Amino acid sequence: MIRRLLARFVPGLRSDAPRVYGPDKHPVRAGQVSAGARQVTRRLKEAGFKAFIVGGAVRDLMLGIAPKDFDIATDAHPEQVKPLFRRAFVIGRRFRLVHVHAGGDVIEVSTFRAAQGTDATDEHGRLISDNVYGTQAEDAARRDFTVNALYFDPETEEVWDYVGGVPDVRARRMKLIGPPVTRYREDPVRMLRAVRLAAKLGCTIEKKTAEPIPRLADLIGNVPPARLFDEVQKLLLSGHAVETLRSLREHGLHRGLLPMIDVILDQPGGQRFIGVALRHTDERVREDRSVSPAFLFATLLWHEVLGQWAAAKGKGERPLPALFDAMDAVLSQQAQQLAIPRRFEATIKEVWSLQPRFEQRAGQRPFRLLEHPRFRMAYDFLVLRAEAGEAQQPLADWWTRFQEAGDEERAAMLKPDEAPKKRRRSRGRGRKRREDGAPEERSGAPPGDDEPG
Repeated sequence: MIRRLLARFVPGLRSDAPRVYGPDKHPVRAGQVSAGARQVTRRLKEAGFKAFIVGGAVRDLMLGIAPKDFDIATDAHPEQVKPLFRRAFVIGRRFRLVHVHAGGDVIEVSTFRAAQGTDATDEHGRLISDNVYGTQAEDAARRDFTVNALYFDPETEEVWDYVGGVPDVRARRMKLIGPPVTRYREDPVRMLRAVRLAAKLGCTIEKKTAEPIPRLADLIGNVPPARLFDEVQKLLLSGHAVETLRSLREHGLHRGLLPMIDVILDQPGGQRFIGVALRHTDERVREDRSVSPAFLFATLLWHEVLGQWAAAKGKGERPLPALFDAMDAVLSQQAQQLAIPRRFEATIKEVWSLQPRFEQRAGQRPFRLLEHPRFRMAYDFLVLRAEAGEAQQPLADWWTRFQEAGDEERAAMLKPDEAPKKRRRSRGRGRKRREDGAPEERSGAPPGDDEPG
C-alpha cells in the first residue's frame, strides 16, 4: 500500500527512494536551526541512528518563516533515544515520543511510524493508537500534508522529499497525503489544520483535499474536548484568526466547533465585536506581543452571556446574580464540546464580572477596582467594547484618564455618591437616658458614613 501511495504522489520514484534536494536547490541552512535541535540530531547520528529536522519547521524555513520550534524524526525507538541524553522523558500513549531538554529548548523526538492496521481505529475510523514503527518512507506517507512531510539534514543541508512536498511548498498548495476521506476519518482535526495552515501560509487547499470537508465536518464531534481546545487555541492565536474564521465558515466547519459563535455571527453587534477582537489579537501575535487565550475566549462568548443576562433581568431577577448565572450557563454549554481549562474559566469570569463595576465612579469604588488583579485585562475588554460601539466611549475614556491622573485630578473626577445613606435603626438596649427619661442619642459620626462609597 505504501508503495502504491508513494507512486501516486511521486511518479517515477521507488517507494524507498526520496528525491533529495541539495543546498543549491532550496533556501534552508543549518544555521537557521536552533542549537539544541542541531545538538540532538548530531548525538543521534553519533549513536548510529538517522536523524532529521521534520515537519512544519522545514516547511516554514522554505517559505522564509521563522519556526517556533523544531521537531526531530529518527529510526531510534523511544527507549533507545532516552539514554543518549541527560534530560530526556518518554511521553504519550497514543503516540509515544521523547522530549529532550537541550539548553533552553525542549526538542520533540519521534520515531519513524508506519501505517496502522484497522484494529488501531475506532468505529468512526479515528486512530486510537499510532505506535507501529516503520521506515522513513513509511513515516513520510503517514503524515498529514505533503508540505509537512519534508526532512532536513543539518549536517548535509539536504531536504529529503518522498511525497512531492517541495513542489507543493513552492506552489503554496495544501494537499493531503492519501485518500482524503480516510485521512480525515483517521484524525478529524486534520480538517481544522488544513484551514489553519492555509490561512497562516497564504496557501490554497487543493480541490480533492477540500471537497469532503463539509460532508465530514460532524466528525469533529468525535475529537476529545481537551484536544479540540488545543487546536482551536492554535487556530485563534495563529495571527490570522480573521481569515481562518472566514475559511471555517466557507468549509462548513464552524457549526458546533464553538457553539456560541454560531449565534454571535448571526447578530450584527456580536459580529462587529468579534471582528474587532480578532483583529486586535492578530496584530498582537504578528508583533510578537503577549496574548491571553482567556481574554480571547471571553470576547468570543461575551455576547451569549449578554443575551442570557438580559433575558434573566427581563424576568425580574437581580442584575448581579443574573450575570453570574448567565456566565455559568454559557461556560457549561461550551464545555460540552470544547474543554476550556479551569484556570482560563476563572479569568474569563473575572473579566466579565468586572464590566458592571466600570459604571461605578463614585466614592472608593474606582480605587478598589484599580487594585483588582484583573483590572488591566478587564479595562482592555471595556476599551474593546467601546471600539465596537457596545459600551460608551466616554466611559472608556474616563477610565483611561483616571489611571494616569494624579491624586488631586482623580478626586476631582469622582462623581457624587448618589446612593442613599443607610441609617442604623436605634435600639433601646444599652442607651443612656436623660433625666426626663427620654433616650439620649449617641455622639460621633452620622450613621452610614462607614458604608462603602
